[in-house]
Amino acid sequence: MSRFQEKVVIVTGGAQGIGMAISRYFAAEGAFVVIADINQAAAKENETYILQQGGRCISIPTDVACETSVNHLMNTVGQNYGRIDILVNNAAMHFSKDIETRTMDEWHQALSVNLTGPYMAVKYGLPYMKDISASIINIVSTRALMSEPDTEPYSASKGGLLALTHSLAISLGKYSIRVNAISPGWIDVSAWGQEDHRQQALLSDRDHQQHPVGRVGRPEDIAKACLFLCSPDASFITGTNLIIDGGMTVKMIYEE
Repeated sequence: MSRFQEKVVIVTGGAQGIGMAISRYFAAEGAFVVIADINQAAAKENETYILQQGGRCISIPTDVACETSVNHLMNTVGQNYGRIDILVNNAAMHFSKDIETRTMDEWHQALSVNLTGPYMAVKYGLPYMKDISASIINIVSTRALMSEPDTEPYSASKGGLLALTHSLAISLGKYSIRVNAISPGWIDVSAWGQEDHRQQALLSDRDHQQHPVGRVGRPEDIAKACLFLCSPDASFITGTNLIIDGGMTVKMIYEE
């Protein structure tokens, strides 16, 4: 099955973690995948893997917080391949210091990567996405809807990205572009990094049983959802947020 044969797909943060899975799944379905990542070594490693599996892929060093870098990415892909069929805004960063010790530079950096980056990717990719039934996926987070302590930059940026999703869906509908969000919950990415850094996390039964489905999430859970939302089967879906968290956000928890 090659649902995305000849489609040009950009995955920001596509070198490791959820982005690695997304890029590999699209490549396995016939797409030409562009891995846009600031970690050049990890990006090249994932690119090599995809090529060895018979897929088509290139990696382009990209800092999604830098306007010049994002503009270069989009123009390079658009001018060389003539179109951008799918854009997955996955690149993100997280700061966990408390509000008293977190610097304003760290706050601004998180918002630049997690929110401004996706906005710029759409802005500069738009000329190559018009009127070809393109699709944009923003990887948000359940942290846009609920929080742990000391996650203000991450939660705020992901909440903004969720709002940006429905706003873009309305603005870009006239170009036949669909825009959707996916909000992952707890996804174990420990085995989805550079090869010399991989170490499978030791998850307990309690970790798994916190989820109504009985397990912690995997990167491929998110990748498969991306494939669906970008496929013709989802042609009537835009502006939505698909929560993929094994049911955690709807589970009531009482202290005992």
